[in-house]
Amino acid sequence: MKPARSVVVADDHPVVRAAVRILLRQEGFDPIHEVSSGNEVFSAIRANKPGLLVLDLTMPGLGGLEVLARIQASDERCRVLVFTGQDPRFYQDRCMRAGARAYVSKANDLQHLHEAVLAVMAGYTYFAKLPSSSVALSTMQRSENELIDNLSDRELTILLYLAKGLGNKAIAELMNLSPKTTSTYKTRLKEKLNIESNVHLSHFAKRNHLI
Repeated sequence: MKPARSVVVADDHPVVRAAVRILLRQEGFDPIHEVSSGNEVFSAIRANKPGLLVLDLTMPGLGGLEVLARIQASDERCRVLVFTGQDPRFYQDRCMRAGARAYVSKANDLQHLHEAVLAVMAGYTYFAKLPSSSVALSTMQRSENELIDNLSDRELTILLYLAKGLGNKAIAELMNLSPKTTSTYKTRLKEKLNIESNVHLSHFAKRNHLI
């Protein structure tokens, strides 16, 4: 019998949490704590001291990249496995740099999540090998991919919030920033992406499968 291990599952979809919970229970995880908002993740880690966090990147509240940054800046020691629908081309390397031990796409079979859990708990990492060639991409797609790659994690997070229709004040509250700082990021994003309006920001994000 496997030893009991504590885990936090952070995902806003009950069906996904249920599937992950079944898989984790089979691997001996207990207790299994669940949260459905990015704002709840760090407090759940502080309160429960889990050995593993299974983290979605897109939930209500704080974004997954910001959650990772806060964990990395804290004294909490928790293995993080990212389980998300976000395109690994734009997020896997960022999550790796932010301290995640694994990145699994929800588009994959659950067996990949199972293998990632085993690898992470054994002290290894689990990341997909991404295509190195962009020959199949159009010139515009290659150009926009490069623009996204050149954004900082915080800029990318703010881009997603703006694309979803959040205003400066709401973003500032979520990210513990001043509205003025958020406005500065917004201006910088438009300059970096050569985009004039929030509508175009939203179209850019959708076109590149960021939302």
